Amino acid sequence: MLIDTHCHLDAAEFDADREAVLLRARAAGVGCIVIPAVERANFEIVARIARTLPGCAYALGIHPMYVDRAGPDDLEALRAALQASIGDPRLVAIGEIGLDFFVPGLDRARQALFLDAQLKMAREFGLPVLLHVRRSQDTLLAALRRARPPGGIAHAFNGSLQQARGFLEQGFALGFGGALTYERALRIRRLVSELPADAHVLETDAPDMAPEWLYRERNEPGELPRIAQVFAGLRGVEVGEAIDATARNALRVLPRLAALLAGEQAASG
Repeated sequence: MLIDTHCHLDAAEFDADREAVLLRARAAGVGCIVIPAVERANFEIVARIARTLPGCAYALGIHPMYVDRAGPDDLEALRAALQASIGDPRLVAIGEIGLDFFVPGLDRARQALFLDAQLKMAREFGLPVLLHVRRSQDTLLAALRRARPPGGIAHAFNGSLQQARGFLEQGFALGFGGALTYERALRIRRLVSELPADAHVLETDAPDMAPEWLYRERNEPGELPRIAQVFAGLRGVEVGEAIDATARNALRVLPRLAALLAGEQAASG
């Protein structure tokens, strides 16, 4: 099964044709999509979309690029939302959370405060995390070693091989999407080809992180099969083998997703 482990299906770019986007993805062979929140305002939205569209799951969290307009009450709202939804099988992680040291002007201390609080919630609720990691790999690794959340995914990973191994040692898989389709993305392609088979999961980050053939256009979860083909080529394996391996990895690091899909499969007979 193709699993898109990171897709912002709630984004305004999909408001006009969200169901059609999902239908195209399912027709292309994408069996599951994980929709992460980025701020308090879309906690309810991502949950509602995941509950109403087949093959979808969601995560709740506050993105590092949104912490400047968030406060302690937003963290309390997150805790309340997690408490209210922990019985929902479609809630599979806390995310998107993390650190962004790429965008100028973002308050790093404030990012760290929100990250640490959300990592503590991950331990409290037993939920893995979906991490935003941009030029912040070493600082994030240190935070993970302190907090020891129950694993998760380092989304859109673009660190060194040594840093990649650090995340793997913490029980994380590494997310790869449209960026790997660009020939100039030498570091990402090296990570795809050199890391072990249990290291990777696939994602689109739609509507962002468009693959090479959609440069500067809207990305969709339906592009994941073609991304998987490029991924398989870089690893020198058959595409079916690559899809199976990345799905196993996703279900390993997101155990509630594994339970959800198993339940849906059993219900469908």
